[in-house]
Amino acid sequence: MGMSGKSADGQMALAEMREFASFPSSTQRYIRRSLDVGLRRRDAMELWSRDLVEAASIRAQARIYDRIDQIKSMVPDDSGLDQVEPFMAPLVTVSAFDLGQDRLTSFSAYRFLYERLIGANARPWLPGAFCAAASLPHLHPEKRRTLLQSISEAAATAHGWSNREPSFYPEWVEKVDTSKAPN
Repeated sequence: MGMSGKSADGQMALAEMREFASFPSSTQRYIRRSLDVGLRRRDAMELWSRDLVEAASIRAQARIYDRIDQIKSMVPDDSGLDQVEPFMAPLVTVSAFDLGQDRLTSFSAYRFLYERLIGANARPWLPGAFCAAASLPHLHPEKRRTLLQSISEAAATAHGWSNREPSFYPEWVEKVDTSKAPN
């Protein structure tokens, strides 16, 4: 790879970091936790659970996310309708769970997470899955409105999607106590 390829990769990684930084801190935390659960990076319960409610939420998320590997293996190659139902039904179910947790507050946060959970080849399907999940009655009507208004016309009607895999996968970062740092 030439120098221009490395530069483009670096610019894309920085753009992904900037996008992640634009999300509210609760959304950032939820995305990092979800990546730990969905990609099985580390013990999410030990790392992320602050109380009994959060522990229950992580257990439920782990059960729902058991479908991620199946979803990854079923991403349709094209728009053939025979491939859509077995892929979209579990994707919408997992998406509905995540949107119901009130931490993914926009399509861009949802897309950011799901591009990493499922892969770049899922991009064409994410607007439809998001809209379907955001329309379900388990969400408060105002929440449905906010979520559905967060998807831009450009995202909903894109002519094509990049097949470049994401390069930035945010992780847990330990807090540093600067008061104990050597001078």
